[in-house]
Order: sequence, then C-alpha cells, then structure tokens
Amino acid sequence: MSWAAPEDIYLSTSLASYLDRKLLVLLRDGRKLLGILRSFDQFANAVLEGACDRVIVGDSYCDIPLGLYVIRGENVVLIGELDVEKDELPPHMKQVSVKEIRRAQKAEREATDLKGSMRKRMEFLDFD
Repeated sequence: MSWAAPEDIYLSTSLASYLDRKLLVLLRDGRKLLGILRSFDQFANAVLEGACDRVIVGDSYCDIPLGLYVIRGENVVLIGELDVEKDELPPHMKQVSVKEIRRAQKAEREATDLKGSMRKRMEFLDFD
C-alpha cells in the first residue's frame, strides 16, 4: 500500500479547484448563495466572500447582500462554479428590490398554503 503525499491529498480535494472563484451554493433549505470561495475544510464547511442570497420568485429575482458568510457543510446540497463572462440568468428575468421580492415570496407561500389546506379538507374523497 502506498501513501499519498500531503500535496496529493490537497489536490484530490474537489473544492480546492474552486478556491478564489465565484460559486453558486445550493443549501438544503432551498436558498441559493453566490460568492467567492475563500476557504473550506474536510467537512465542506465553506467561507464565501461577497456572498449574496439570490431569491427567485417567478420571473423576478433579488440578490440580498450577506458579506463574508460561513456555510456549514452539512447544509450544502450542490456547489458549482459560475462563468463570470456569461450572464447568470435568462434575459426574461427582472431584478427587483428586496421589499418586492419579499412581497412576492409571501404571496407565493400563501398560495401554496391554500392549496395544501384545500387538499387536507378533501382527503376524505378518494380521487385515486
């Protein structure tokens, strides 16, 4: 059995290639964070510089600035590099204020809550 040198272990770590690059991090709670990866550890805990929380509702989006942000590795679902030379969003997306996106989120949440409550009321009917 051969042992790997410390530099081999470092190079085999998948996040090492993302250092100092702009990333999109998808979290378990559905949030999407963007920022520059500055540090990480063996548990995928990560530090993003210039981080922002991208909130998308329908065709509207808002980037809420977070600054320097520490992400606990167990909450990470997906990490991907963003191409800084390309547009990150389709052209039909419209950037709105934080206030507008919060209002849209609330309306969307209320609509889904209504659907769920209607479904619960109708459970006694067997539609299957």
